[in-house]
Amino acid sequence: MGSEDVLRGASALASYNVVLQVAFRFLTFFLNAFTLRFVSKELIGVVNVRLMLLYSTLVFLSREAFRRACLSGGGAESNWRQNINLLWLTFPLGCAWAVLLVGVWAFVLQAPDPQTIPNYLPAVCLFCWAALQELLAEPLWVLAHTHMLVQLKVIAESLAMVAKCVVTMVMVVFAPMWGLYIFAAAQCVYSGFLVLCYVVYFTRFLGSPEADKKGFPLQSITETLPRRTHGESVFNWKLSRLTWSFFKQSFLKQILTEGERYVMTFLNVLNFGDQGVYDIINNLGSMVARFLFLPIEESFYVFFTKVLERGRSVHQQKREEVAMAADVLECLLKLVLVIGLIITVFGQAYAHLALDIYGGDLLSSGAGPSLLRYYSSYVLLLAVNGVTECFTFALMSNEEVDRYNFVMLGLSVCFLLLSYWLTGLFGGVGFILANCCNMSLRIAHSLVFMHGYFSSSEYTPLTGLRPRPALLVSLALSYTITTVSESVFCCDGGWLLRLAHIAVGGACLLGVIATVFVTETRLVGFIKSQLLPRYSKKHT
Repeated sequence: MGSEDVLRGASALASYNVVLQVAFRFLTFFLNAFTLRFVSKELIGVVNVRLMLLYSTLVFLSREAFRRACLSGGGAESNWRQNINLLWLTFPLGCAWAVLLVGVWAFVLQAPDPQTIPNYLPAVCLFCWAALQELLAEPLWVLAHTHMLVQLKVIAESLAMVAKCVVTMVMVVFAPMWGLYIFAAAQCVYSGFLVLCYVVYFTRFLGSPEADKKGFPLQSITETLPRRTHGESVFNWKLSRLTWSFFKQSFLKQILTEGERYVMTFLNVLNFGDQGVYDIINNLGSMVARFLFLPIEESFYVFFTKVLERGRSVHQQKREEVAMAADVLECLLKLVLVIGLIITVFGQAYAHLALDIYGGDLLSSGAGPSLLRYYSSYVLLLAVNGVTECFTFALMSNEEVDRYNFVMLGLSVCFLLLSYWLTGLFGGVGFILANCCNMSLRIAHSLVFMHGYFSSSEYTPLTGLRPRPALLVSLALSYTITTVSESVFCCDGGWLLRLAHIAVGGACLLGVIATVFVTETRLVGFIKSQLLPRYSKKHT
């Protein structure tokens, strides 16, 4: 697969992932709004913070290191046999983590009041089982992602998410007394559908003429099971060492990613009701980061690992490959910077209105609007960090990854201390401030690496982080106008005034977008040619 094909494939993957994540976020958005009318905020806090933290911790620690390492591996058949054997270690590792985490969640952490939130221990076990189910699809996920079978991921995750939403809504309406069982059953359905879709697809795909045309390394679904090939070692030991490096890093990265949930869960700085409100606002604030920035990061990580060789300097790479990577990196940085600035500016004047429409007084009263305003500023840092770390982790050598583990250790300790201290001072806002500090340090580390990588070449992709003066002026005017509009029209004067406030914001947003189209022609061209490809043709 040539570099142009890889770029087109990564771009298509990013675009499909964006569509998929948009659908997911909207489904979750409406599901949360629906369940808010039937269950208590305390139940939401237990599910969305305590139990989903258990699920994400088990899945992340079991598979993240294997994913990153194997996505950097080759595509030869012998390598794929060893890669698949390595990937199957995620399940026994997940079982070990499940035993440990069930013990902690069930017997170490403070359990919710059984009178108001019953069936906590069975729910913990069911969420662990759902996570283990999802790990069964890991070898197939890596196969699909490496060969850029983008439609498979869209179909599988869409069907799984729809099934989860249907189960949740039906049970919330007709059996609300089941409490935690509702959400545990829905999560098991999600992971079960996910595995089923991957198995069915590869059962039909492997050995077909289409697979032969693509030069797929496997011929039947049975070859996705672990086995030993005569004359070869069971694992690729170089890849295994890289996996171990990423594994040491993944634990620290998980603490940074879910740090506020760990602080809430283990230090009890907020009660379950406040945790529920914070988590809902956190999900609202991170919608764009999840459905736009994360898919871009995942997809272009594959692009950078395939175009540039890990651990080699810029002069040891092919010149045309470096030029392409630098151009893509600059455009990606400019794209996420522009989106992040827009969200930061417009989030200040529309946080209160958004929460009032979504959850009523439950969310718009108290600290809710302040939390969302701060989070809209944090999104800018999330946007930049996603792309900078995407490039950095794709190019780091094994030794550099190991050294960065110590950096992550320091960041993790600082984050936990900052979260505990700032939460005591500012409540839920303290979590966001602590995240901002840590995200800024992570960005600084990545920028130092990127500057050193390109310093001896003529390429300067970091210029993508310099917004044009015209854009800054349009954003400043928009902030001023929308702030005045909020004080005049929002939010107690009825829907007519609310619509007037929305119209003012829409006009300002159109002005900002027009400014981007006029001043950022290179970025617009990149979006049209790479992130919005024509799907009538297959790029892989």
